Amino acid sequence: MNGPRPVSRDRDTSCGARCARLCTRSGLAAVLASDQGLLHWRAARRLGDSGLAEHAVQETLLRAWRGCAGYDPDKGSVRTWLLSIERNVLTDIGRMRAVRPAETSWEDYEERVDPRLARPDFTDMLADGLLVTELLQRLPDPQRDAVVQVILCDRAYRDVAEDLGVPVGTVKTRVHYALRSLRELPRGA
Repeated sequence: MNGPRPVSRDRDTSCGARCARLCTRSGLAAVLASDQGLLHWRAARRLGDSGLAEHAVQETLLRAWRGCAGYDPDKGSVRTWLLSIERNVLTDIGRMRAVRPAETSWEDYEERVDPRLARPDFTDMLADGLLVTELLQRLPDPQRDAVVQVILCDRAYRDVAEDLGVPVGTVKTRVHYALRSLRELPRGA
């Protein structure tokens, strides 16, 4: 098992060209300055506990630092990459809390769950939207148009084919190849 990489002043040469630059003081400082607030806010909203949110942000940055060399700028920005890592951290914390629930008193059972909390969080939807947008930008224009119309706008293949002036089979083929290429992309951290 490799030990932690030392933080250098300028650049850690062990990372290589496809690096998020979290292994450098300036890169880490830039991420902390620009993204720490968003990461903490998102974690606090989802977890409802500021202290646990700080833990989630630290775990997110630690995982990002460890996987710094694995960052691929062709798959999205550092912020999107960090949000994906944080989503995984928050999911892990949620699972941990579900397995080991906190002690409760009888008064806690009298409170009812707020139904607004059962819906997906706005920040999760925003991050997912940003990720979808970045993924769609990697597709050729004809495939992207077909996927947006058929999948995201929930339109019939026939209607999309008429609008685009192509056969229905062409629209189906474009959607098929677009989804196949998106499935072949590596999953987030």
